This record gives sequence, structure tokens and C-alpha cells, in this order.
Amino acid sequence: MKLGLEGAKRIKKFFYRIPVTILHDTVKYDCLTIGGSNRNTTNVATAAGSSSMAAVASSSVPVYEPAAQLVASPSFAVDLNDGVRDEVGSFDVLPNALHGVPPVGVGDGELGDPDEDDVEPETIDDDSGDEVVAAGPALAGGGSSSGTQQYPPYFSSLDLDTMTHEGALGIRRGVQYKVVESDHRWYVGKCSEFGNGCTWLIRLSLRKRKGIWEVKRYNGPHTCLATSISSDHRSLDHSVISAFIMPMVRADASVSIKVLLNATAAHFGFRPTYRRVWMAKQKAVGLIYGDWDESYSEIPRWVLGVQLTMTGTVAVLRTSPVLVGGQVDESQAYFHRLFWTFPPCIEAFRHCKPLVSIDGTHLYGKYGGTLLIAIAQDGNSNILPVAFALVEGENAESWTFFLSHLRQHVTPHPGLLVISDRHNGIKSALEAPDGGWLPPSAYRAFCIRHVAANFALTFKGKDARRLLVNAAYAKTEVEFDYWFDILRSEDPAMCEWANRIDYSLWTQHRDEGRRFGHMTTNISECVNSILKGVRNLPVASLVKATYGRLAELFVRKGREAEAQMGTGQQFSQHLVKCIEANLNTARCFTVTLYDRDNSEFTVAETTPTGTFSLGTYRVSLASRTCDCGYFQALHFPCQHALACCAYARVSWSSYVHSVYQISSVFNVYRMGFTPPIPEGFWPPYDGPTMIPDPNRRRAREGRPRSTRIRTNMDEADPNRPKRCGLCRQPGHTRRRCPQVVGSSQTGRN
Repeated sequence: MKLGLEGAKRIKKFFYRIPVTILHDTVKYDCLTIGGSNRNTTNVATAAGSSSMAAVASSSVPVYEPAAQLVASPSFAVDLNDGVRDEVGSFDVLPNALHGVPPVGVGDGELGDPDEDDVEPETIDDDSGDEVVAAGPALAGGGSSSGTQQYPPYFSSLDLDTMTHEGALGIRRGVQYKVVESDHRWYVGKCSEFGNGCTWLIRLSLRKRKGIWEVKRYNGPHTCLATSISSDHRSLDHSVISAFIMPMVRADASVSIKVLLNATAAHFGFRPTYRRVWMAKQKAVGLIYGDWDESYSEIPRWVLGVQLTMTGTVAVLRTSPVLVGGQVDESQAYFHRLFWTFPPCIEAFRHCKPLVSIDGTHLYGKYGGTLLIAIAQDGNSNILPVAFALVEGENAESWTFFLSHLRQHVTPHPGLLVISDRHNGIKSALEAPDGGWLPPSAYRAFCIRHVAANFALTFKGKDARRLLVNAAYAKTEVEFDYWFDILRSEDPAMCEWANRIDYSLWTQHRDEGRRFGHMTTNISECVNSILKGVRNLPVASLVKATYGRLAELFVRKGREAEAQMGTGQQFSQHLVKCIEANLNTARCFTVTLYDRDNSEFTVAETTPTGTFSLGTYRVSLASRTCDCGYFQALHFPCQHALACCAYARVSWSSYVHSVYQISSVFNVYRMGFTPPIPEGFWPPYDGPTMIPDPNRRRAREGRPRSTRIRTNMDEADPNRPKRCGLCRQPGHTRRRCPQVVGSSQTGRN
């Protein structure tokens, strides 16, 4: 009558759909048949994302199915429409008891009778003889990876009450259950306190003809209380935690284990071990980005696919043999090393500053290793990774492998500067006679951040380290001697330590302008801004992510440069800001010309009243030098050079290095990336199967080891706002965290 179809159409069935979960664009429903009090059914179907909806279709009640949306992610995440299914396993049909809906009219006796015989009849009649729901593909196959147990995978680890709409109620209350019987036809679970004041029981059977699991008996909810106070729960295993943290890992694969552990403890009321949460994160990453082991076998096909996508892509793969019984297994090979770069990166480096920063960062996944990165910088002070390598670790052989291919394919330019740390492997590779990195073909400089960290290992105290850094940043010898004398007064041994390093490697006043003012490798900034989270991904997803992230970066930065060119700008925004700052800080200058070519000057700084001089500087516009050191170090006019240009009535733009021109910045990102060819169209690979080296597997027991020892270099910036230790958000502390406050209020209610 409500539908207005009375007398016009015969209604065979009514369906009542209860929305259970909304996750992103996925809606999950319980579908129940509306009928007489004695004819209700107990079968429930969940419709999520791209699941088939034909089983619950009705001529009178349409079923809503969200439109499938493709997810374009630089990190190549899986389709979010499959999120619900992936989080909990390949199981699409659940009994009512999973959602806290007691079955009605099931069996022949009382619902709570634990001694009733559960022999399933041959057929169960209903009003029309039609099936209410159809079994999903997972249930038809049994729902178990072993092939012998066909009960839902939920029941092996997850308390049934945890799937109620209150969320993890069973674990929060501390109640637990145990499996009494389970095989390919039956599943029986009882509360651990069954018979001691609790009657919670569930019994399921497989209906072969319909291919579904049906709840035959359900006694609930729990009537017991937690028997002991514990910081852990047996049902809170890594599978349950993985399903809970899945949205957080999908949003940010680099989320720390500490944050996930605190969030799990706040949600469930129990604090699992660090190792369990770490395993849960690895499982979640594997479900989202692919299996850790199988990702190695995808590398050879990716090499073929990306080379077909973009002609000119360089990918060099190295393997090691697999020995079985002392014999080489020709069908398999261990992954050893991989170097790769893309044509837009090779072309971009030609228009960047003539320097490259190299460094390595550890992988944080199931298997260890190191990601080596070469970073360039354009005229607008943007960083750009131009080459990558996956190696077993930082040693002389791996650095030689990376630097030799970097020099050959990306940076063949003469007079190049390499900024790195003081690793012996880098030193050995750069000093190789046939490597092409020796002067005058290339020069080396140290990252001052690493030098200061090494200095702090011997000499404690932030003040001494600050003095060393100030001396390194000094652009003139006079300024360097000033800071070095203060350092000597603190402790002469500090100066002796610094004197053991060649000044041209770590000071700016001796680098002959090759640094362009850059004193660090910027590896942390590159990882955080461009490659965030890739270290936590399987290797196949990692290399794919570099392609997607760089493609997005080239589009974004190219549009910015193109927009600036469209407004008639001649130089990059970074240079314009620096010139404006020099003009604003210019004092009262007295300029004296010393030649007819308007090239040699002296500039005297005086007080506004002109009573005495603050200093005199020699400026040569012809050689682009100034006694202050800024002109030759940064390759654009300092405030003294700007005063000379104004005095001679010449434009200062002719004394700016070409790399700062907006046209050069645009040329860095002019060549774009090609949309990747779908994996189904990649060329076939007929070589040995690539597998991970078991020696790189992280510890299977205990807390995973830290990838490196933290030093003073890892200390946080004192000006950075403090973050909550629980949710890592600024503005509050752990004690006032909304997660803790919310969970405590829920517990009181």
C-alpha cells in the first residue's frame, strides 16, 4: 500500500536493507526479507562496492549500487571500492550474528538450547521457493585458504560481537570465545566462560545446495565479565588490527607504528605489542599495494613496460643466482640491485644548477634494503630527484653501481659538484680512476648537516655545533676566521678536529661558488615532499610510485613556471625575492668608479648621518665578485653590486646566472611523462622468476630493529610546534588528546 502498487502488481517479496558501514564510497547493507512472524529468514548479504547485486534484486525495491570510480594515485593504490572486502578477507556473505542481529525462527527448537541436534534438513521451504540471497564466490569456494575448512575467516581470530555497530564491543569488554568444533560443514564457538555464568554460543552450518553458511543457533550477547585485567586480548591479533588501521595506512603509508599502536589501544581498550602492530601494518600494506614477495617478480615486467611507455628510460637490473642443493636454479634468481631514471629527468638536469646531491634512505618494509637517490635543484630552489637505485645497503660496490650509471646516463656534464655525506663507500666510488668523478671533471663537497652530526659525536653541546655550522656558512675568509676563533676559545681540540677535513669540502668561502649556496643534501626534504611513504611500500609499488609522483611534480611545477612566463616575468620567484631583500637591506652607500668600462667599483657603507664608515667593499661587475662573498657564492648581485649597477645606470639582470631565468625553470619541466601502459599490455617476460633474498628479511621474532642509530642530526627543530604523542597532531598533548577524551567518555557512558 505504501508503494502504491496494490492491485497493479503482485508483490512476491519485500526486502529491508539496514546500512551497516560507510567507508569512503562504499556502503555495506544487511538485507532481510520482510514476512510473517514465523516465516522470517536468517540469510544476510552484504552489498559493497563492485559486489554483485543480482542476488538481492527485487521488482518492487530497487537496490542501490555505487558507481565504480577509478582511483588515480601517484603511489598506485588499489581501487577503494574493494576496500571492505580486502580489509577482512575474501568473504561477502555474513550471518546475522556478526552484526548483532539475533536470528529468528532458526531450527526446530528453542534458540538457547545447547543440546539441540543441528542436523540440516534436505530442503527448507519458504513462501516462493526462491533464494533470498546467493552465495558469494568466496563462500562457494569455502572461504578458507587451506581448502579443508570452509567457515568464514572472521571466526578464526575475531570475536563475533566485535562486528556490532558499537564497534569491537567484545574486545572492549574483555570477553573472549573459543572454537569448539570446526570443519568443512560445521562451526561452533562458545564463550570462554561458557557454563560459568555466560551462555554465549553460536553454531553455523554449510547449506550445500545454496552454497551459504547459515546460523543455526545463537545465544547472545555475552552475560559474563572480563575475568582478569590484562593489557592484551587474545582476539586482538594482527588480522583484526590490520582491518582497523587499513584506512590510516591507505591515507599515509609512512604512518609510524607508534601512532598506529596508540590508535589501536584507544579504540579497543587493549594495548597490543609493537611487533603485532608492525605485522598488522605489513599485512595492510600488502593488501593495498600487493604482496611483499610477489612484488619482486613484477620488477622485470615493469622494466619492459616502462621502457615501452617512454623510449629512453634507463633501467639496469642485477640479479644473483639461487643455489638449491649446491646447484644453480635456472628458474629463479634473487633480486640484487636496480638503477632507473626517466627521460624527463635526464632532460631536466641539463637546465638545473650544475650540482647533484646524493644520499641513501633505508626501506621500512618486510625486506630490508636501501634506496639511493640523486637530487637536482632548479633555479627556483625546487628539488627534483633525477635517478634512483635499490641496493642491498650502503657499501663501496652499491655506490659504485649507482654513481657509474648516474654519471653515464644523467650527469655527464664537466665541472659538476657532488654533495654527499662522508660515507667511505661514496669516497671509494668517487675516487675510482675510471669513474669520471675526479677533478676537473667533477668536484666533491660534504653536507654540513652530516659534518655537524659527526662533530657532535665527539664534542657535546649545541653551542659548539652552532659555531661550526656558522663557520661553514661563512662566505668570506674574514667571517670564517671570526667564528673559528670563537670555536678555538671554547676548545682548541674542536679546531683540530675541523682542520683534519679539507676546507674546500665543507666551507662555503673555499668552494669557488660551486655550491650555489646549498650546504646540505636535502634528502629529508625530498623524501617528505615528493617521495613520502615510498619507503614503506613493496618494491614493485615503490618503483611505480616514483613514475607517478614525478609525473605529478612535472605537471605542477611546469604549470607554475608557464604561468609566471605568461605574466612577463623574467626571473624565478626565488631570485626576485632575494633581489628585493637586498634592495630593502641596502644602507647608505658611497660608490666610487675606478675604470671607464663601469666594471670596477668600491662601495663604502656609512651611517645615515655620514659620520663614520661601516666598511668598504670592492665590487667587480666584469668578474662578478664582491668582497662580501655573496655575489660569487650565489651567482646573482648582492646589495653592493646592486648599488654599483644603479650608479652606472646599467641593468642588474645581465649579471644573473642563466639558471635563474624563468625560461630555464620552465625548460626543466618542459618534457612531460607519458601515461603508463596498463600492465595487461606489458611485453611478456620469459626470464627467471625474481624472488627476494631471504637474507634481507627482517627479524621474524621480537621487535623489528631500528634501521639506523639516531644521532644529533635527527633532533627536531626547536621552532617546530610540538605534536601529540598519540595522534601526532599539533595543538594538544597526549593527556588532552581527543582520542583519549572520546574513549574515556564512551567508557563512562
